Order: sequence, then C-alpha cells, then structure tokens
Amino acid sequence: MIARIRSGWRDSLALLLALGDRRTPAGAKLMAALAVAYALLPLDLLPDLTPVLGVADDVLIVPTLLALAARTLPEPVLTQARGRSLRVQRRLPWLIPAGIVALLLLMTLGGWLLWRALGA
Repeated sequence: MIARIRSGWRDSLALLLALGDRRTPAGAKLMAALAVAYALLPLDLLPDLTPVLGVADDVLIVPTLLALAARTLPEPVLTQARGRSLRVQRRLPWLIPAGIVALLLLMTLGGWLLWRALGA
C-alpha cells in the first residue's frame, strides 16, 4: 500500500515538473488543472466541513487525477520528469508531507471562511 502511495506521489510530482515541457499533451495539462481546481475550489464531492471525510476525498482524488495525467505523458517526458522528481524528493524529503499539511490547512481555512460567510 505504501509503495502505491509513493509511486502515485512520485508520478504526481513528475507531472507537475513536466507541465512546462512542450512535449506534454494538452490532456495531461487539463487533468492537472482539474486536480488543482478540485483542491482549491470549495465545491467537493464531500464538503470539507464534514469531519475527516471532507478532507479525505481531496487527499485521494487530487493525487489520483495527477497520477492518471502523468500516465498520459510520452515515455521520454515521463522518464525525465520522474528522474527530476526523485532528485527533488531526495533533496527535500519534507516536501510531500509539508505539501499535504499546507493543503489541509488551506482547505480547513477555506471551509471555515465559507461557513462564516454563510452566516452559520
């Protein structure tokens, strides 16, 4: 299970690193944009205010979309991006956990602000 999560995060980071490559297909860029939009927009399958489950859908859906988009990359682009991804992860081992924590904090803040704006 941990190996699958690591491989999904590696592919997600590889996709983000490959977005600037002109050989990256438009479909991969669109999927990456959808993943980022899903993470940032207040519209979710499960509202962020729902304890645990509200955040869990973001933690599962966003990396899955990014990993699927990474699989649409041409092999040379993916290989090069995976290499860069591994180098980044070796240099910055705290990057992924820090990114997850930052994302959770932003979603919590967004949910709280939405809750306050709705006058609840």
